[in-house]
Amino acid sequence: MSQTIDETGGGTGGAAPEPGLKRVMGRKLLLLFIVGDILGTGVYALTGQVAGEVGGAAWAPFLIAFVVATLTAFSYLELVTKYPQAAGAALYTHKAFGIHFVTFIIAFMVMCSGITSASTASNAFAGFLNDGFGLGLEPGGAGLLLIALGFMTLVALVNFRGVGESVKANVVLTIVELSGLLMVIFVGMWGMTQGRADFSRVVVFESADDKSVFLAVTAATTLAFFAMVGFEDSVNMAEECRDPVKDFPRTMLTGLSITGLIYVLVAITAVALVPVGDLADDSKGSALTQVVAAGAPGLPFDTIFPFIGMFAVANSALINMLMASRLLYGLAHQGVLPRSFGKVHRTRKTPWVSIIVTTLISFGLIIYVVRASATEAGSDAISLLGGTTSLLLLTVFAVVNVALLVLRRKPVHHEHFRTKTWIAALGAVTCAFLAGPWARSEAQQEQYVIAGGLLAVGLVLSFITWLYNRTVKHQQIHFEHVEELEEDKPQAGYPKR
Repeated sequence: MSQTIDETGGGTGGAAPEPGLKRVMGRKLLLLFIVGDILGTGVYALTGQVAGEVGGAAWAPFLIAFVVATLTAFSYLELVTKYPQAAGAALYTHKAFGIHFVTFIIAFMVMCSGITSASTASNAFAGFLNDGFGLGLEPGGAGLLLIALGFMTLVALVNFRGVGESVKANVVLTIVELSGLLMVIFVGMWGMTQGRADFSRVVVFESADDKSVFLAVTAATTLAFFAMVGFEDSVNMAEECRDPVKDFPRTMLTGLSITGLIYVLVAITAVALVPVGDLADDSKGSALTQVVAAGAPGLPFDTIFPFIGMFAVANSALINMLMASRLLYGLAHQGVLPRSFGKVHRTRKTPWVSIIVTTLISFGLIIYVVRASATEAGSDAISLLGGTTSLLLLTVFAVVNVALLVLRRKPVHHEHFRTKTWIAALGAVTCAFLAGPWARSEAQQEQYVIAGGLLAVGLVLSFITWLYNRTVKHQQIHFEHVEELEEDKPQAGYPKR
């Protein structure tokens, strides 16, 4: 562990400090890492649902989501250069407020966001597999459900076996994910030259169920925000950067801008080539698969694209379940959840109990969403998990922005990035606003039920742990070393140690 951790209270007294992480990442590798961290399930799985909320103006929610994410990114940049440790939102929250309950809630929210994100990816994987092999499975049917559950089981087995990640693997995964989105944009340009695109649709606003413009845009933005998350994980790479204070801020903002531009272009291409009603109709195939088929019907792109989509969302699912299981392990290891969740397999050296628990939770979410999507009332259910992920992370981001303002009263004695106070304040307000029920349609209100249910599970387990410690072991429950909470949280395609 680096000396910075020792100075901020995470050290071990007179014991010899562990060696610091090797600084191997320059700007190019860091940029690829950040772009790869943000790209993934969101735009692949939810473009159709975003278009269904606002019609041809589907690019607007992605643009707004980019702005909101960038505001919060500025706060993360100051915090990560101020505390360049392998931690995250829980550490920043604990340093700012010092309230163990708040720290637990934030950490558990981050963990739950990983499970909901991976569950969204599993549903998207089933859809792409259905498209790729032409299975003709109906939305909500047993076939898609079995594929989604089987895929999540495979993710759990890979998670249990352990994953050896590398920079090269992350570069390959990023190129594959990026190639799929660039294919959509290329096909859009080709379709335009062939007279297949109608770009007049991109300025047409059509809200579902006669919603107001405000409600439709905010509801779509909460979905589109799911596509922008991931930048918050990349801050954990600060210790591996050669010059994090100078390189990290510039590179993160560049990465956000690149992904934001790609998302806007993909959204414009989608609505220009395919009617909005078809994009939002799961029975006609995945939205982006429809786009590729419509733009270049004479080329085999539409047969290739579903497999690229499967690869992209599979990577997202694996990384998120790795993160969720390791965070649950970390919470158990800290003593704020049952210690049994922290058991490590003797031979595989992986947290097998945490893997089982997080996988079972994802099973429940997948079954609910896939089955609900078969009904007319639940036609928007496929977007519930993505929206729930956004809800959880928007809440976390609002707290992180406030934590930054509080931590301004605790200066450190080294150079670090400093964002404008008004940016952090605006980031807190916008994230809190988008996390509120007023920013969601009636169908999206069920996101609170899912998020609340997940948090209730955590609170019940935490209470049982507290009761056991107080009555049996006569100990107080508290975080022992918050700075170590996310030490074992794997990063997308790159090992921390």
